[in-house]
Amino acid sequence: MVASTDEPDWLTPDEREAWLALASLTIRLPGALDTQLRRDAGLSHFEYTVLAALSEAPRRTLRMSELAVLAEGSLSRLSQVVSRLEGRGFVRRTPDPDDGRSTLATLSAKGWKKVVATAPGHVAEVRRLVLDPLTPAQVGQLARIGRRIMTAVDPQDECPGA
Repeated sequence: MVASTDEPDWLTPDEREAWLALASLTIRLPGALDTQLRRDAGLSHFEYTVLAALSEAPRRTLRMSELAVLAEGSLSRLSQVVSRLEGRGFVRRTPDPDDGRSTLATLSAKGWKKVVATAPGHVAEVRRLVLDPLTPAQVGQLARIGRRIMTAVDPQDECPGA
């Protein structure tokens, strides 16, 4: 095999700055959101994402496989988290009557109350960290940029708001 002598297509200074800003954001923002949720609600960001997804689903119920996609986690990780949430009375699992191979996760009344109590603080933190530093025009740009990047990362992705 002959080694290529072609020079890599290096990032321009502006591209490098944009990439490093995005990379830093994707590393630090989840931790900041996790810190707020653990402090104020006793939930991890992933646990809250699971509860929030169920709260928005018809009948507050989803197949575990669908919930894993919405929460952006593996079925294994989701199963462990749902077990913890089930132990706290926030979620219950039942066999899917339409497909015996699937399991349904349903948000309980206690889980609904937890989401309702937790959402305002979480929204305030999202607003403080992400939206307040931006102008209204930049918020729109952020949405469009995020959708474009997600399309490149995963063309089949159904990004919320797309």
